Amino acid sequence: MNIRFYHARIMTMEQDTEIIEGELHVEGRYITYVGKEMSEQTDKRKVEWDREIDCKRNLLMPGFKNAHTHSAMTFLRSFADDLPLQEWLYGRVFPMEAKLTAEDQIPLSKLAMLEYLTSGITANFDMYLDNPFHARASQEMGFRSVFCGGMNDFGGTIEQTEEQFHEINAMGDLVSCQLGFHAEYTTKKESIEGLAALANRLRKPMYLHLAETKKEVEECYERYGMSPVKFLDSLGMFEYGGGGFHGVWMNDEDMELCGEKKISIVSNPCSNVKLASGVADLIGLLDHGVNVALGTDGPASNNALDMFREMYLAATLQKVTKQDASAMDAREVLKMATVGGARAMGLRDCETLSEGQLADLIMIDMHRPNMQPENNIAKNIVYSGSKENVKLTMVNGEILYEDGAFFVKEDIEEIYRKSNDIIQRICSE
Repeated sequence: MNIRFYHARIMTMEQDTEIIEGELHVEGRYITYVGKEMSEQTDKRKVEWDREIDCKRNLLMPGFKNAHTHSAMTFLRSFADDLPLQEWLYGRVFPMEAKLTAEDQIPLSKLAMLEYLTSGITANFDMYLDNPFHARASQEMGFRSVFCGGMNDFGGTIEQTEEQFHEINAMGDLVSCQLGFHAEYTTKKESIEGLAALANRLRKPMYLHLAETKKEVEECYERYGMSPVKFLDSLGMFEYGGGGFHGVWMNDEDMELCGEKKISIVSNPCSNVKLASGVADLIGLLDHGVNVALGTDGPASNNALDMFREMYLAATLQKVTKQDASAMDAREVLKMATVGGARAMGLRDCETLSEGQLADLIMIDMHRPNMQPENNIAKNIVYSGSKENVKLTMVNGEILYEDGAFFVKEDIEEIYRKSNDIIQRICSE
């Protein structure tokens, strides 16, 4: 479709969080114009518009990138709460996941995608079981997803990791795959060495859960005499960059290494505080030149898939831990949720609202009480914004959510029904 947005305020994210006034054109999948208002006389291209949207001075901005998720875990939302991490994971999550079928993950992932759309999330970086099934769900929903492998000692092989990488990257323009495995603490050294060799052979980055808990880091020191970051680097894991999900328990040497090796860190503030894992030092990471992104983690540990909550906590928790109210600027957090996430996920073609970039964008409703007065729009989004402000979500040039309604080729109530049936079946087995 060809869509013209006019009478808009536009935060392109090309130059920090500056806002311009004008219009934005989408032709097919791509943004073809961002700039001043045009008239029929000044627009020489004579595009035939399928729709022209008067934005009424609402804000257009890049969609949020949810850079760490386990989408199909929607079936465990509010199922295993208020437990310590190890008991939560080994006592409740893993046993239930063992009963999950590959087909189950299709409606469960679609349920997550619906929630992403309501939060202005236009792409997610997913690590879970049977990723090709989730990739199929993403294509059917018209949603953008990046995947990485979750191999560990309980399942998966290096050969399957490589096979999945090639399979998903050949599936279509809405899905892609990066190399990945679950974590150092769930994967024996021989397997990690094999994964490092795979990353170097393919010349690709590697992603994993990294330094999430104090226990994880202490046990790595006991096994190898060094932190997980240094241990993995000693095996050549990050010669082509990569990413670590969480990055809570990292020292200065770890952060310096991440900056040098171009290892993005994806912070998950809500999940980390809910599971009492700790608070990542985002200030330290930025000071060491690390690309920082934000993710929700899975709906079993968060439990919401809401980027507004993540942004608020990402900013405010830094202020508390540093005991300095000026420690983290909201504008920096907004960059983490958009450009930082795109870079961590390898989505360099939908970072900003610029000509030639993919049309993954959202409209923020400025005509809501929590967006007024407009002293600083970027800071309003981070500190007072919420899902109620997401008026429109577009992915790949298609409007999938607008004014509270979904425009996906799915029966929404059927997705809800199937999701409830799955958890009821698993609980009865």
